[in-house]
Amino acid sequence: MDALITWFTGGQFALAVGKWAAIALAISLFLLSLRRSGERAGRLAERLEIREKANEIQRRMLKATARRPRNRDQLAQRLRDGQY
Repeated sequence: MDALITWFTGGQFALAVGKWAAIALAISLFLLSLRRSGERAGRLAERLEIREKANEIQRRMLKATARRPRNRDQLAQRLRDGQY
């Protein structure tokens, strides 16, 4: 029995199986890391899109603030002219 275990673990077949197992493990770990980095990139892209949308809304609000009437007289004048 001991001879069989020694032959199996030290022979050419065992070395070949070990090499292929190591290669398969390395490929599977590489694919797993690609998947995780893809998920992370997707989350970052989504956060960037949300931030750009919020910045655009804030820019529009600032432009509207710049166009607003400064006092009641200007507001009344705009309402009379029909520009509001």
